[in-house]
Amino acid sequence: MLIERADVIVTSPGRNFLTLKITTDDGVVGYGDGTLNGRELAVAGYLTDHVVPLLIGRDAHTIEDTWQYLYRGAYWRRGPVTMAAIAAVDTALWDIKAKVAGLPLYQLLGGASRERCLVYGHASGKDVPELFDSVREHLEEGFRAIRIQTGVPGLDSVYGVASSAAASIGDDTRYDYEPARRSALPAEESWDTRAYLRHVPSVFEAVRGEFGEDIALLHDAHHRLTPIQAAKLGKSLEPYDLFWLEDVTPAENQEALRWVRHHTTTPLAIGEVFNSVWDYQHLIREQLIDYVRSPITHAGGITSVRRIMDYAAMYQVKSGMHGPTDVSPVGLAAAVHLGLALHNFGIQEYMVHSEQTREVFGPTYEFALGGLRPSEEPGLGIHFDDDLAAKYPYERAYLPVNRLQDGTIHDW
Repeated sequence: MLIERADVIVTSPGRNFLTLKITTDDGVVGYGDGTLNGRELAVAGYLTDHVVPLLIGRDAHTIEDTWQYLYRGAYWRRGPVTMAAIAAVDTALWDIKAKVAGLPLYQLLGGASRERCLVYGHASGKDVPELFDSVREHLEEGFRAIRIQTGVPGLDSVYGVASSAAASIGDDTRYDYEPARRSALPAEESWDTRAYLRHVPSVFEAVRGEFGEDIALLHDAHHRLTPIQAAKLGKSLEPYDLFWLEDVTPAENQEALRWVRHHTTTPLAIGEVFNSVWDYQHLIREQLIDYVRSPITHAGGITSVRRIMDYAAMYQVKSGMHGPTDVSPVGLAAAVHLGLALHNFGIQEYMVHSEQTREVFGPTYEFALGGLRPSEEPGLGIHFDDDLAAKYPYERAYLPVNRLQDGTIHDW
């Protein structure tokens, strides 16, 4: 079964997505997600100019060989653009293989290890009362795990908070959150670390006081802290029994996590900006983290992320895959299929896509009882509408830039 076509589709139903559609010579179609928030066209160019010409005429069933061919053959390895492009190919080929087999994808990955994948939603608000409203909405929807983010007194806009001006996508839609803003230039936000460190513990004290001990609570520091600041935050949040504390310090400085780990028992999650098993080698082997955050979309696809998780399982480290709205329903479906099969699955981030997005991609996974489960139809369970996708052309959008109060670009 040979690859006959590979179409790179950039569409923007509420936000930008990059989808790879691979068609075999006997008409089987598979979809992959290569979305890279704010850099979608870089991945589109990489696929169109350098990858698609290599795919035509290849056997669609040789997934591992194709992965190695694209990863090693280019000489220039890793990096978000390359790995997102490889992820799109890899996921589409798994979709094809499962369709040919007549099975939902998770069955080809070893079968189900659980009934459904526990997910967490995003609750946020400019202040504590607004945050409480968001938490209640998530509880009413059935979430059992919730990420908690609020505004910080004295700051006009905070990344990760839906009510922030930078979270606007140009209409009344509330994503908790969608920070990519449609504009010619990135939005800029000011930041005050001391105010943040003073404020966050009081927020979790209030949430526990209002909603009790049963909800799994998570928090994302978005790489904003130095190692000593991160250790201080983790220690101050210990009384509130967090499921995890995410991205406390810039992930490139992996030695920093040793300092944090030695000063707090709060579980640590990191890695949404990592894109290969090599990025995790030290962190996992030294058990400096508890959860791996890389999404299938940005880390080389199902083949690559399964490799990461097999390594992580040796050290009792679990999955916590990144799942914002800039991972398309294709990428989320792939994560749910893999998560259902993984022995060391932990939790899946789940931001509900806009109605426009769901109409274009036609996902069939189901949310119930605080978790996601894929459908039983063959493949990923995606029904992509090419004609509808064409009605939503690409619009330039960027993630915001952080500045300290003295005007310095902040390292996050």
